[in-house]
Amino acid sequence: MAEDSSTKLQITKIEAQKRAGRYNVYVNGHYAFPVSEDVLIRYRLLKGTELTQKLITTLASADDQSKAYELALNYLSYQQRTEKEISDYLIKKEIPETTIAPVMARLVDDNLLDDEHYAHSYVRTMKRTSDKGPSVIRRQLKQRGVKDELIDNALAEDYQLDEQLERLDELVKKLQRQYQKLTPKIQRQKVQQRLVAKGFSFDSVGQALAETNFEMDEETELDLLSAQAEKLWRRYHTKPMRERQLKIRQALYRKGFNGDLISKWLERKAEEES
Repeated sequence: MAEDSSTKLQITKIEAQKRAGRYNVYVNGHYAFPVSEDVLIRYRLLKGTELTQKLITTLASADDQSKAYELALNYLSYQQRTEKEISDYLIKKEIPETTIAPVMARLVDDNLLDDEHYAHSYVRTMKRTSDKGPSVIRRQLKQRGVKDELIDNALAEDYQLDEQLERLDELVKKLQRQYQKLTPKIQRQKVQQRLVAKGFSFDSVGQALAETNFEMDEETELDLLSAQAEKLWRRYHTKPMRERQLKIRQALYRKGFNGDLISKWLERKAEEES
């Protein structure tokens, strides 16, 4: 709306839109621009208020920010978010950066965005509801844009070593049952690999495993070995006897079987074949 120095710009009507919280503003009897209820209140816009073109431009910018703020509030209503998540969301909604910056500042000022609080809350929640260790939690927080210092503090305060060892004890027992048909050596290897992959450090996993016995009685191990060895015996049936035995011994050893038991089985099998 062009401003004529000889003509006053005055609000003559404010009309509610069908959309809740939105209003149409009329100036000098003509529709001029829309505003949110937030802008209406903040700038004390009433029938009879005099405007300048500069103020109208300011109101347009404020309305853009108000709409972006409402978008952010709606996104926050589902769950806590980090500053990066909100910024990325507004960018995805094609909100200009010049609008995003003041909106982000307002959200922080209103205590609706707090990455430090988010980090502590996230660590506590993951500790309580998941089987993930510190390094996985750290990676997830970094992906959400939380600064390293905030992550370090949250993990140090909210997921201390004694709590990690308590969780590891639970996970070790669960994984032991899962790998009970493997030899003790392979059980230990598998459990260690899984726990490290879940985000626990080698040191903390080592402490947990130091308190764990991976055992199998000789009869059970021999039964397990026999089943594996028979498959290998058939697989290498075309090989000369010495090479056949060597390949079977190597394969069984890699699976964690006791060397003496392997030798006993091969000796017995050689006798059967002679």
